[in-house]
Amino acid sequence: MLETTKLIQEKSVTMTTEVEKVPLFCSQRLTFAILAFFGHFFVYSERINLSVAILCMVREDAKSNTTSLGQDAVNATNETVEETVSTKEMGEFDWSKLMQSQLLATYFYGYVFTQILGGWLSSRYGGKNVWGFCQIASGVLTLLTPISARTDFYLVCVVRVMLGLAAGVAFPSVHALLGRWAPPLERSKLVSYSLAGPSIGMVATLAVSGFLCEYGFDNGWASIFYLGGIFNLIWVAAWFFLTADGPDKHRRISDRERIYIQHAIGKGKANVTIKVPWSKIFQSRAVYGIIVAHMGSTYTTNTLLTSLPMFMKEALEFDIEQNGLLSALPFVMQFLAAILFGFMADKFIELKWLSVKNTRKLFQSTSSLGSAAMFCLAVQMDSSRRNVVVVIMCLAAGLNSANRGGYLSNHLDLAPSYSGVLFGITNTFSNVFGITAPLVAGALTPNKTAGEWANVFYVTSAVCVVAVIVYVLLADGELQEWAIIKDTSVKVVDPKLEGSKENGEAGPDDEAGSRL
Repeated sequence: MLETTKLIQEKSVTMTTEVEKVPLFCSQRLTFAILAFFGHFFVYSERINLSVAILCMVREDAKSNTTSLGQDAVNATNETVEETVSTKEMGEFDWSKLMQSQLLATYFYGYVFTQILGGWLSSRYGGKNVWGFCQIASGVLTLLTPISARTDFYLVCVVRVMLGLAAGVAFPSVHALLGRWAPPLERSKLVSYSLAGPSIGMVATLAVSGFLCEYGFDNGWASIFYLGGIFNLIWVAAWFFLTADGPDKHRRISDRERIYIQHAIGKGKANVTIKVPWSKIFQSRAVYGIIVAHMGSTYTTNTLLTSLPMFMKEALEFDIEQNGLLSALPFVMQFLAAILFGFMADKFIELKWLSVKNTRKLFQSTSSLGSAAMFCLAVQMDSSRRNVVVVIMCLAAGLNSANRGGYLSNHLDLAPSYSGVLFGITNTFSNVFGITAPLVAGALTPNKTAGEWANVFYVTSAVCVVAVIVYVLLADGELQEWAIIKDTSVKVVDPKLEGSKENGEAGPDDEAGSRL
């Protein structure tokens, strides 16, 4: 029996030090990232679909600029859709400009309050169920939007608040799951794939919703919500069937891949987070570095989302038809560049060109300083060189996506088991700060001149620079001491060896050996 016990222990040590890397292609962790991509696609689709639909919903004499502080949809793109659907003589509702703005903002009243809660619930009970059930709620609420709008204005406001509450768990839940699925040398790639959905979701929703407003069923606009809700629920079915809360709970994962992931994550992994070290988290310099970087990145993204189309219209004098397409191009570039930067960041770490900490700093600096430089360059040009400005803005959006290899992956470096909680914290701060971006743009452009728009992008550039300086000073790339799971062993035992268990728990043979 002693020899059997010794054999098990020796094989455990061998597997701990020499675990074969399993390729990402055709793996279950890649399947998870693809599912997360489409899930985020639908989160953003349901976030901005009302911004287009409202142009078809409101009667012509009530229509006006429907921008709100939290609105992600772009003004001039909305105007393009409005022109497209103007053949409809009359909408169904007499909502004033104020009412429209209030309705568009209600989503964000709910969204900001479930970030930290979503991260904690996902760490404690599993992100698969937390996000899955919330997406069921999102799909149902989207389907109910036309009925609620036709019943009462305040009822549809309540529906949008509830939709925001349900959607708020999305990013923290996925980060909690990445903490269990993403090996250190693949974190940037998996984060990039998982978080690429919003860019494509926004562009696709704006384009398809405009078409449905004109040609869809049930007066056009209602079909936007019906189809969106149905496809969302189809995604939920795939989500529950194809993914799991971790490799140890997946029914179809190979033993090789499961052991590889668990071994790679090591001491930072826990299957269930019993207690969150809140005080340690809020005492961590590295966490504050991520908070500031997240705030700067969200401010930059919100400036692009809410101000870029108006800048193109008022400063560069693009007409409405051109503006709709051109405003979407930077986000297509952002999607493509995000995949590239994620791959590059992991290669830098894998080839040991830079440490994890310095890789995060390099890519975050590329994101912030690159965007700032492009903004400052763009506003030096007038409308006679507007096509060059479009290219520069595409480069700004593309460089901004280097943050996938920066702070967006850094949560997983510091604390894989608490990454959902960390993301909930940083995303709460960033959304509260980011909502000021359209406020600042509006305050700085009372006369809508090119000079005033230059000031908007100078302020955004300054935010980028300050945020990256703070991040570089505070960032870390190592597993934090407070994030080490004390009751989880690094040892990974071959499941084919009878009587052994994962996570260092003793099996029957172990117990017999100890008795001897």
